[in-house]
Amino acid sequence: CDLKDVGESCGINRVHRIMKANGLKSQRGYRKPRAHAGTPAVVAANTLDRQFNPTHPNQLWVTDITYIRTHEGWLYLAVVIDLFSRLVVGWSMKSRITTDLVLDALLMALWRRNPRNKVLIHSDQGSQYTSHEWQTFLKHHNLESSMSRR
Repeated sequence: CDLKDVGESCGINRVHRIMKANGLKSQRGYRKPRAHAGTPAVVAANTLDRQFNPTHPNQLWVTDITYIRTHEGWLYLAVVIDLFSRLVVGWSMKSRITTDLVLDALLMALWRRNPRNKVLIHSDQGSQYTSHEWQTFLKHHNLESSMSRR
């Protein structure tokens, strides 16, 4: 129920004073980070082709980035998921959305799982995944790239 409905005065200055005394901050509207569409550096074929049911672990991993709004700004979370078990096998969180963000998540997945055979890594065509640094890392660690269409 509203404070006015129960006879409590609640002007904006009073609410501000009470919140300040209790160390609270209001959450105002926000601008969502904008994606800048450009020409991808490297685009891999869509090898996955919506076949989301691998027959064994460490055969198919998918990765993506999500945005998390906080009072201090945006955080970016990159995750790597094994589609066989549907478990997060690697993740990384940073305040900047760079190629290092996704490389750290993939490095964690490789360290935790230590796959013996080639793993298919499926992602979107975000700039972090189409970078030459990402593609070089995949080749160096015997991983195969697959990307969704735009």
